[in-house]
Amino acid sequence: MTAAVAEPLATDEPLLKVRELDKHFGPVQALYHVDLDIPSGQVTALVGDNGAGKTVLTKCLAGIYVPDHGQTYWEGHPVHVRSARDASRLGIETVYQDLALADNLDIVQNMFLGRERTTNGLLDEDGMERAAKETLAGLRVTTVRSIRQPVASLSGGQRQSVAVAKAVMWNSKLVIMDEPTAALGVVQTKMVLDLIRRLRDRGLAVMVISHNLNDVFEVADRIAVIYLGRLVVQDKASVFDRQSVVEYMTTGGLSRTGGARA
Repeated sequence: MTAAVAEPLATDEPLLKVRELDKHFGPVQALYHVDLDIPSGQVTALVGDNGAGKTVLTKCLAGIYVPDHGQTYWEGHPVHVRSARDASRLGIETVYQDLALADNLDIVQNMFLGRERTTNGLLDEDGMERAAKETLAGLRVTTVRSIRQPVASLSGGQRQSVAVAKAVMWNSKLVIMDEPTAALGVVQTKMVLDLIRRLRDRGLAVMVISHNLNDVFEVADRIAVIYLGRLVVQDKASVFDRQSVVEYMTTGGLSRTGGARA
């Protein structure tokens, strides 16, 4: 096993586990007693209708919001994630829908933005370039012309690939991706879904927030559905069909027999 591959857990304990997580914004309760498991080496899709609480839950996991109540466990140990820096230290990296890339910088500069390497007070351009090239090669991102080309010149799929590579080069164990295929064409969507599979195959945990059920069933090992701030069901993707997921998303339950367990 190479150093680039996340070490598997010795037990069946999920990499990330949250229990009884609540979040209020003034009088509005956005999350109610959320329980969620994110195992290593699997893709977990978080789905829900607009306003269901997907973004709030994601930002709680990423350290942007601090929950009002509940407990988070990382590799079986209780932790407090109170900032994005706390999340990064654990190995949680988030790729938001806007990707947070600087168009005027090249790929290497973006991947090291805010984490630049220096030698004797000078930027270690060669070292950063090598590390960026190795990370992209390891993820089999081969469509970019040059790692020194400006991000503004990249396609949507290439930009998503650079954002993911930026996330995984910092010893991350969990990569959270917010709507990674939104506004992408068919070819670029396939590129991103293949990239998600490669993250999983390297042993990382991946959580994908998506409205696109075609993409969800294409790549997810597990599906979790949030409805009006409550996580109403989570299970293996194989126990769901599209109709059951839509019903959980729109009503919070199933009117027919069968389906996944809550």
